Amino acid sequence: MKQIIISIIILFSFNFHAIGHVNHYEKLNYLEYELFRNNQSIGYHKFNFIRDGDSLSIVSEVSFKITKLGVDLYKYFAKSEENYEKGIFKSYSSKTKQNKKDRYVNITTDTADKNLIINGSSYKGKADKEFIVGTWWNHDIVKAKAQISGISGRIIDQTVTFIGKEEIQIGNKTYKTLRFNFKSSDVTLPDSKKLNTDIWYEENSYLWVKATFEKTGYWEYRIKTYK
Repeated sequence: MKQIIISIIILFSFNFHAIGHVNHYEKLNYLEYELFRNNQSIGYHKFNFIRDGDSLSIVSEVSFKITKLGVDLYKYFAKSEENYEKGIFKSYSSKTKQNKKDRYVNITTDTADKNLIINGSSYKGKADKEFIVGTWWNHDIVKAKAQISGISGRIIDQTVTFIGKEEIQIGNKTYKTLRFNFKSSDVTLPDSKKLNTDIWYEENSYLWVKATFEKTGYWEYRIKTYK
């Protein structure tokens, strides 16, 4: 069970750019992904894009559970909100319930140097403004040297490798995508905490289409709905 919990933290620790160039997504209003473990559907992740003039808020909800023989082994629920002004990152907040354990993170921007101020259940302190909060919809994550856990605020240095162009099919639709691999830069981390995740973005729109990794099972995000 401990390994499952660690893999869940890795899965949702991954995705938003501190100076996020969100103009690529100016027409995007809603994203929904189906979450699979060992090819079994276990839940969803939804994003609502709310605009008011130059302001953009992305409200996210994640819910899933792992069951065995009809018994719930693990339940997960999280809500978050990310805010931009004229395409510039302003703040992020989230609350997460992992079984009976509560996690949180609140991120704001220092008005003096524009760097990030993190108050999280795993880390409290400052971070470089170029770091990204982990919520994969924004393709700018491929440029970042480090990501900030969207669950607890932990900072994770990352190495991103472009794997190549691929056509993948989800449901009845074929996507022309760019595939990237994300790994922890710190080789001294225990294997249970290392990132090793593949993410696919649609080539022309930068739409996040799919994400996978293996850790105590095969985990996969598949895009379900967008508009």
